[in-house]
Amino acid sequence: MNAHLADLTGTLARMDGKCSLIHAWGMKLATVLENGGRLLACGNGGSAAEAQHLTAELVGRFRKDRRPFAAIPLHADGSSVTAIANDFGIEEVYARQVRAHGRPGDVLVALSCSGTSPNVLAAARAAQQAGLAVWALTGPAPNALAALSDEAVAVPSPDTSTVQEVHLVLIHMLCSATEEALT
Repeated sequence: MNAHLADLTGTLARMDGKCSLIHAWGMKLATVLENGGRLLACGNGGSAAEAQHLTAELVGRFRKDRRPFAAIPLHADGSSVTAIANDFGIEEVYARQVRAHGRPGDVLVALSCSGTSPNVLAAARAAQQAGLAVWALTGPAPNALAALSDEAVAVPSPDTSTVQEVHLVLIHMLCSATEEALT
């Protein structure tokens, strides 16, 4: 078997114990969204793409036709990102948006393969201060983001591409559980 496929399949097998947590997140997220709350999501690079994938599934649909839900990928507003980075520094680019868009009871999903991205950590701190739940998808634990978050799923692989691929699986599981709870 190809080495990457072997790492991916082995890592996925070790994630089986996290299925109940992802399902619980879906149940909680459905309640938040049904009650008018929103999901904010952030990450850098591939994790930003995955944050946007998650929000697209909620604003659009995953499997079932349903009403759209409020979900914002914090990296996707280029004008805000560049203005905040210019005026306040790159470490504030997500935290400032969390303070603008987040409300008590909302959810921040923070993605970081390393678990050490300063701007993602700042977003998690801002979210906690604003009364949001903070859920993290990270690479191997221990890491700062997992420790800072209310709940975290740490993917036990040293390979960034494997971590990102497993994050996408977890995102799809979260979307499935959310839609299941909504019906």
